[in-house]
Amino acid sequence: MPVQFEIDHTARFVTVRAYGVVRLAEILDYFDALVVQNAMPYPKLFDAREADPDLTNDDVMTLGARVSAYAAMDPRGPVAAVAVTKKASAILQRFMNLGGAQRPMRLFSTIEEARAWLVSLG
Repeated sequence: MPVQFEIDHTARFVTVRAYGVVRLAEILDYFDALVVQNAMPYPKLFDAREADPDLTNDDVMTLGARVSAYAAMDPRGPVAAVAVTKKASAILQRFMNLGGAQRPMRLFSTIEEARAWLVSLG
């Protein structure tokens, strides 16, 4: 599966690794797991360094709409996303612009920077 994740309830932290061709269905499955496992408030580290997103404009709008609908489930934890390709960075930035209101979300080029930012938020 191109989107692997670990929800650590003890540490209250979610680690996600996206790799290879990533499509809408895999991301929606991840979102559903967050809801079902009550992990929405946890900080999330989303590693897309090896991802090749295969998402249309409509797919990105669907993701933005889904995340906007989750606003009713506040609090939602911060998201630190990591991407190194222009394609993945552009899609993640669009996603953040569409669905990132009312919670911290940032894009990084290294895992270390992303982790440090999440730690700095407390």
